[in-house]
Amino acid sequence: MPGILQPEVGKYLDALLPGRDRVMREMERYAAQYRIPIIGPACGRFLYQAACLIRARRVFELGSAIGYSTLWLARAVGPRGVVYYTDSDPSNAQRAEAYLRRAGARGRVRILVGDALEMLRRTPGKFDLIFNDVSKTQYPEVFRLALPRLRRGGLFITDNVLWSGRVAKPASPKDEDTRTIQGFNRMIYTSRKLFTTVVPLRDGMAICQKL
Repeated sequence: MPGILQPEVGKYLDALLPGRDRVMREMERYAAQYRIPIIGPACGRFLYQAACLIRARRVFELGSAIGYSTLWLARAVGPRGVVYYTDSDPSNAQRAEAYLRRAGARGRVRILVGDALEMLRRTPGKFDLIFNDVSKTQYPEVFRLALPRLRRGGLFITDNVLWSGRVAKPASPKDEDTRTIQGFNRMIYTSRKLFTTVVPLRDGMAICQKL
C-alpha cells in the first residue's frame, strides 16, 4: 500500500514472514488473481496474536470475503471458540466454507450471508473481539453498533484506517471514503470507552480495547 511503509521496508517485513499452509497460500493466490481484498499474512498474524492475547472465544467479523481473516481468527479461538463470518455475496460464502472445511476450521465458524451490520444486530450476546472490514462509509455505524456488543477488555479492530496515506491530507468534498475514515479515526481516539492504537501495518489497523 503506497504512502504507509517504504517499499523496501515492506519487502523486508514480508520476507521475514514464516510460510503459510497450503490452504492459506491458495487463498492468497486466489485473492491476488481476482483482486479480492484480504488482509494478507502480516495483518493476519497481527489479528491472530491479538485474539490469542485476550483469549478470545467469541468473535464477530464484519466483511469476510473468501474467509482469509476468518481462518486466522478461527485458529486463534481454538476448538471451543466460534467466529461469525459475514458477507453479502453467496459465492464468497460458498468459497469461504470450502476453504474453512479443507483447513479443518469449519466447525468453529458460523457463516452468515447478508448485510454484515444487520447480521450483528440479529446475533445475540457479547463478543471478545469484533473485526471491522466493511465498506468505509459504514465505519461510523459499525462503531456505534460494535461498542455495546464488546465485553470489557474486548477488542474492536478495524482495517484500512490509514487508507494508503490519504487520511493524512485534507480530503476533497467528493472523497467520501477518506472523509469518513478521518472522522472514524477521531471517534475511536476520542472515545472515553476505548483505548486506541493505530498500527501502520499494510494499510493501517486500529486496535481498540474496551475500558
